Amino acid sequence: MKRLVFETEHEQLRSTARDFIEREIKPYAEAWERDGQVDREVYKKGGDVGLIGFNIPEEYGGGGVDDFRFNAVIVEELTKFGSASPSFSLQNDIVAPYLVSLGTEEQKQRWLPGFASGDIIGAIAMSEPGAGSDLSGIKTSAKRDGDDWVLNGSKTFISAGINSDLVIVVCRTDPDPAAKHKAFSLLVVERDMPGFERGRKLDKMGQKAQDTAELHFTDVRVPAANLLGTENRGFYHLMQNLPSERLSIAIGAIAGARAIYQETLQYAKDRQAFGQPIGSFQANRFTIAEMSTELDIAEQFVDRCLAGVVAGELTAVDAAKAKWWCTELGKKVIDNCLQLHGGYGYMNEYAVAKAYVDVRIQTIFGGTTEIMKDLIGRDLGF
Repeated sequence: MKRLVFETEHEQLRSTARDFIEREIKPYAEAWERDGQVDREVYKKGGDVGLIGFNIPEEYGGGGVDDFRFNAVIVEELTKFGSASPSFSLQNDIVAPYLVSLGTEEQKQRWLPGFASGDIIGAIAMSEPGAGSDLSGIKTSAKRDGDDWVLNGSKTFISAGINSDLVIVVCRTDPDPAAKHKAFSLLVVERDMPGFERGRKLDKMGQKAQDTAELHFTDVRVPAANLLGTENRGFYHLMQNLPSERLSIAIGAIAGARAIYQETLQYAKDRQAFGQPIGSFQANRFTIAEMSTELDIAEQFVDRCLAGVVAGELTAVDAAKAKWWCTELGKKVIDNCLQLHGGYGYMNEYAVAKAYVDVRIQTIFGGTTEIMKDLIGRDLGF
């Protein structure tokens, strides 16, 4: 089905992204997977061609284009390639919006030019060993001491945890239990601040090239000037930005699943069994027809959400619907595709095998499927 949400300039960026992937990512993907992280130089190269920082205002070195359809194009192309690619979506869809919307003029001057050029890599630290989806259970805390905040605690499952130069840390700044969601603030911790240590680079079942890590903070003195947004309003700042993050995950889920589906469709035409293509057997033909239909329907909903972002109408509930449905569908499609490949699907030389383990995290990060359904259910009055 023809997609109507993108215009000429978006397709031009798509062409740029594809060329970049062929030239700057594909030749190094296997090495990055072995190393457990991408070479940070690829971020600078991405900045050079406008794949990072396009949504940062021009006065800070960015492209000055606040149109989430450009974000979607980059997410789609990187996800189609696979997980052995840099976390440009983390930079564009998550970290940059926090810095642009919440940063003071001094903070923007200090961080955004390097962020737009790819010299500064960002991360956001929410999850903790004892607090994942339940953000109210965060224990990492900061106490004001003169012109500093003194930060203590640990975070885990942090994307770009090793490569990052600045980390937006969600921490408790009001110790009063009654404060509940009004107890949290966002502090920006910079590389080499005393007491800030990187923990393990986590050994994951998939997403091998992504440097997911533990972070530890021991009496880290964070200047008051690094408070991002308003003190004790951190939870509300997170709620404002989570819908676009969740939509980004949904976009990637469908794009990645469609790429594997297209490969499987060709495989089902070429692979012979009992003297005929495996796709010609009714059971397989029905499975392929179902995947084609469901991907088209999901893509149309994602595109409607994209149009909603552009119009300023996307709600947290709509993003939650897109996130849980698309990631669950992506998981189902890739599972079906592996089954259609038979024994070859279990071999890592086939893209479907890698996709099978890579896709599993999508129903978990950014808010689990269960959390998304709970959010939707509450909105319905339950």
